[in-house]
Amino acid sequence: MMTRMLRLEDRQGSLVARIALDVGLRIIDGELAPGSDVNSVELAQRFETSRTPVREALMLLEKQNLVEVPARRRPRVTDLSATPIEEIYRVRALLSGLAARLVCERASEEQLRELGERLAVMRDAAAAGDTGGYFWANVHYNDLVTQVAGDSVLGDLLDSLGLRVLQLRHRSMAQSGRMRDSMADHERVFIAYCQRDADLAAAMSSAIVQDAYRVLIGKYRR
Repeated sequence: MMTRMLRLEDRQGSLVARIALDVGLRIIDGELAPGSDVNSVELAQRFETSRTPVREALMLLEKQNLVEVPARRRPRVTDLSATPIEEIYRVRALLSGLAARLVCERASEEQLRELGERLAVMRDAAAAGDTGGYFWANVHYNDLVTQVAGDSVLGDLLDSLGLRVLQLRHRSMAQSGRMRDSMADHERVFIAYCQRDADLAAAMSSAIVQDAYRVLIGKYRR
């Protein structure tokens, strides 16, 4: 999925792709904090390469607004204050509602079974208290929801929000009690999918995104 968002489908396995994915994952997971420097020399040493592929990888992440590459200064992780969080979540809420509605209308029984299997992975991670595992299981579940919705324009719009959304979603999920609430919400949406209740699934899916926004904003206001 990250390869698709970075438009690296034709460069999978390349050195630039590996570096971009490595740094992107570390930013999303919070290992590289907003505003912190990205050491291109250390990256070149770790990947046993020159700084040219590193620079190219960081420029890909700059297009995703994850990294800033100022002239004659060290690259750094983009500060979250530069992100239009409210606008991003407003659009995500609308798109998530549409995706849910389309799943109810279009999903085959086999596709619903696949969604149920991915939901079970989320459930196991939540039961184990594994926030990181739950987050990525949730990302893959929602990616499948988009695929099942079967609307290429919708998929492109969600992808266009980019890796920055994954970073924000990770920070929201890390809040106390958020994983439990998220799991309960997704269980209810899945029941709506199985009952083909498009209105309920759309409303709940939009509400999940809106709740995540409130949690995220609450974190910064404290």
